[in-house]
Amino acid sequence: MIKLHKNGAFLVDGKICDSADLSPAEARKNTIAAQILAAHNIGEGDGLKIRFDALVSHDITYVGIIQTARASGMTEFPIPYAMTNCHNSLCAVGGTINEDDHVFGLSAAKKYGGIYVPANQSVIHSYAREELAKCGGMILGSDSHTRYGALGTMGVGEGGPELVKQLLRHTYDIKFPEVVLVYLTGTPKRGIGPHDIAISLVGATFADGFVKNKVLEFVGPGVKNLSADFRCGIDVMTTETTCLSSIWETDDEIRAYYEALGRPEAYKELKPGKTAYYDSVIEIDLSKAESMIALPFHPSNAYTIHEFTANAAEILAKLEAEAKERFPKANPDYTSKVKDGKVYADQGIIAGCAGGIYENIDEAADILAGASCGDGYFSLSVYPTSVPVSLALTRNGDSAALLEAGAVIKPSFCGPCFGAGDVPANNGFSIRHTTRNFPNREGSKPGEGQISAVALMDARSIAATAANGGVITAATDIDYEPKKRPFVFDRTVYEKRVYNGFGKPQLETDLILGPNITDWPAMYALTDNLMVELAAVIRDPVTTTDELIPSGESSSYRSNPIRLSELTLSRRVPEYVGHAKAVAAAEKVRRDGAADGKYAAAFAKLGDASLAKTTAIGSCVFANKPGDGSAREQAASCQRVLGGMANICYEYATKRYRSNCINWGMLPFTIDADEAFPYETGDLVFIPNVRAKIAAGEEVYPAKVVKADGTVADITLYVRGLTADERDIILAGCLMNYYKESMTK
Repeated sequence: MIKLHKNGAFLVDGKICDSADLSPAEARKNTIAAQILAAHNIGEGDGLKIRFDALVSHDITYVGIIQTARASGMTEFPIPYAMTNCHNSLCAVGGTINEDDHVFGLSAAKKYGGIYVPANQSVIHSYAREELAKCGGMILGSDSHTRYGALGTMGVGEGGPELVKQLLRHTYDIKFPEVVLVYLTGTPKRGIGPHDIAISLVGATFADGFVKNKVLEFVGPGVKNLSADFRCGIDVMTTETTCLSSIWETDDEIRAYYEALGRPEAYKELKPGKTAYYDSVIEIDLSKAESMIALPFHPSNAYTIHEFTANAAEILAKLEAEAKERFPKANPDYTSKVKDGKVYADQGIIAGCAGGIYENIDEAADILAGASCGDGYFSLSVYPTSVPVSLALTRNGDSAALLEAGAVIKPSFCGPCFGAGDVPANNGFSIRHTTRNFPNREGSKPGEGQISAVALMDARSIAATAANGGVITAATDIDYEPKKRPFVFDRTVYEKRVYNGFGKPQLETDLILGPNITDWPAMYALTDNLMVELAAVIRDPVTTTDELIPSGESSSYRSNPIRLSELTLSRRVPEYVGHAKAVAAAEKVRRDGAADGKYAAAFAKLGDASLAKTTAIGSCVFANKPGDGSAREQAASCQRVLGGMANICYEYATKRYRSNCINWGMLPFTIDADEAFPYETGDLVFIPNVRAKIAAGEEVYPAKVVKADGTVADITLYVRGLTADERDIILAGCLMNYYKESMTK
């Protein structure tokens, strides 16, 4: 179904060719991605300085973004900025904390001229698709699934500081990314949905980083065979490949979509030039797609449903062993889900920006019409992605069909995607059309003995499974006929409930700050030298942002950086917080002019006790490949609040996590792939002349490791590819300090 070609290729008149009349350099300018990036670039040369058309955030991130921006001198929102309330919608979590954030958001929208979408009206990406996307546009979001390529808009998901830069009229600075041609042919058969294609794509590309930090460009004769919703369902999952962004060619299907939204002016045809060059190629034959399942603990752990059910006992036994190794306090039991040769799920969820799309639910209703979810352990919850989608499903009878079958219809909410809703029972097996199935992503707490398993499936196969009493079933195996009711979009509720104040700031409005909304603690400029203590050493192949700062209940404290920092690595390295705090206490002693015994001894080992005067002491996390998953900057900022000064790794899983580290003033060190890292928690790494070397743009950092037994070893660290602004941010100590310094110059 999927073929990967690492070598570059030309697309000439819509056909893949090995050669063309133009050079690759000239033809590269004719990709859709290059055309859009050029239109938004205000820089010169190879580097891009991008200004976006709009910004989007949700209630886990917008408070911190606005607090940072106003501390840095922001006076109004210069471009449309939509703040949705789709993550912390459960206002009972943490008492009034979440609703305090919502009240703050509305007051900020009024004061600075923003767009405020109340709780349960729409999930962030649905609102952006319905109201902000436009062909040829670019949107920056503080959520990793900011993807609107199917609608002709390049979406980029980054940490909050990158949105702060846009609010302060600065730019998003990157090197020109490679562009990967995704060439679609064929037509999906009945029962195949967008998650089946997406899971296959993630499974084919994630492990070797085939598209990491690149742009995926979808073209080919197969595009016309996909509806707008189907395209959006694939597109939003491109985040899980670790690509930077995505874009699709547009056609009459997208024109009709914008017309249905009442925004026909947002449409224009997008397609590559006559001759375009791509750095690599992915071919997808849609006609060969099978119903898929992505097993824990990553969307790339992909199998066809037929392959999985035929070998379930063996596959689940292997998964069980992996879970026991990763979570020794838990007692996972997945093999018991196999009974009489069938695999039983306990829960089905269709939700969020990937699953809650109109067409997914419409077809799920066709499958479940007249059927029953049964009165056993299996349950089915359906979350339409926005109120307009919910209204359409209600008016066309889909909601009634689902309710009659025993499903529960719930409001627009992202909770099942990040562990704040429908948390399965211990050892529950949940099948979900959502974006991720990382460890703990569903809300379980293996550190406290509770664990469950989440597998990703398309809404169609989830509905087929529900109709079969919870027995895992491929939608291609059942007999049904999709009725394909048209989506009738009704903006009325947005007109009544959404506050749209863009271009109309009311500067006299007071911000309303609840007691949990606090300012950032002081962060200091980089010193001449740096000593970091390893407060966590994680040797897993990949460390997700969910592990660095848990999702779920931690969301209640995203507006309180100090309170939130107490949860850093709590589900992966519970002792990290205490260790980091001890290191921070030693740094305070040093700043007060004294010397902590442990570090004084280390400086003596290095041969110069006076180094303590010019050497900051901070904590450090080592992980093989940190930062896969969410864009949330708290994965980095919480380390910084606790005194973190660096990460050391072989590579960063995503560009956005590395950017988060930089924007919070943490050194993004790497080591060579063949370099051993035999060091453990408590060992000290001394980096001399770090400030001067950062300022000079040097990339090689010879360092010393003072081990717990007193021995000293050499290590070479690297900081590669910093921009001039990134160097200045690190020197200042963080992005906020950098902007404060800029204001005083």
